[in-house]
Amino acid sequence: MLSPEQINIRDPFVLLDRGTYYLYGTRGATCWGPATGFDVYVSQDLKAWSDPVPCFENDGTFWADRNYWAPEVHPWQGKYYLFASFKSDSRRRGTAILRADSPLGPFLPWSDGPLTPPEWECLDGTFFADQEGTPYMVFCHEWVQAGDGEIWALKLREDLRAPRGEPTLLFRASEAPWAKEIKHSSGISGFVTDGPYLWRDRRGRLLCLWSSFSDSGYTQGLAVSDNGRVDSHFSQLPPLFQGNGGHGMLFRTREGKTLLTLHAPNDHLKERPRFYPVPEEL
Repeated sequence: MLSPEQINIRDPFVLLDRGTYYLYGTRGATCWGPATGFDVYVSQDLKAWSDPVPCFENDGTFWADRNYWAPEVHPWQGKYYLFASFKSDSRRRGTAILRADSPLGPFLPWSDGPLTPPEWECLDGTFFADQEGTPYMVFCHEWVQAGDGEIWALKLREDLRAPRGEPTLLFRASEAPWAKEIKHSSGISGFVTDGPYLWRDRRGRLLCLWSSFSDSGYTQGLAVSDNGRVDSHFSQLPPLFQGNGGHGMLFRTREGKTLLTLHAPNDHLKERPRFYPVPEEL
């Protein structure tokens, strides 16, 4: 069994399904170069985790060969859907959807390539169903193309195989007073948006976790929907974490406690999944 300190992943995502915890994330070793798949770790207590179990591996027929980022697994209508970022020479970076019968996989391609706009560089799509049961994908229009990174919401078809309509802008990174402009290795400057994740708290507020950079390094941000709906403007709240860590999500344990998981530090090959209790009144 592995402790969290022995697991090198970025962008941790936890699914609690039938009493068992499943942990997904970006493989640390292949994060920035060619990549082939994703793993899942299994636990009963969030402390002792199984060895990595491959849940998706490119058999040579999948369209993408790099930037396998931020896998999230969501149950929907009796199946499990994996949302993740991918890129190739022939397609811009975007979020595609895979499907399986089990949280362990094997996940197989479901969408016909990325669901994000084909002319955009996008990443980190997450799934959310609104109070009427309408499925959405919320994703980032990446700062390396947009300059001021953006977060958008896109309605999906009921089968999660394709978009339904045009995306709606939720907010830009520079709207957060703590966000700091950074410079890319290519020489361009801008404001980062990473890792949106939507959460309905016990007061009924719709929150959006997201990440960028501040004076403290990589930072876990938080925003709130102005009207409680997905396709709305989101206003910025104080950050949840400012310790060179981020790309987090919230989940409830078997006991009903709310935990934040994120990766920290934000340094190559040193990233580890961290777990922090958070109050319901964020």
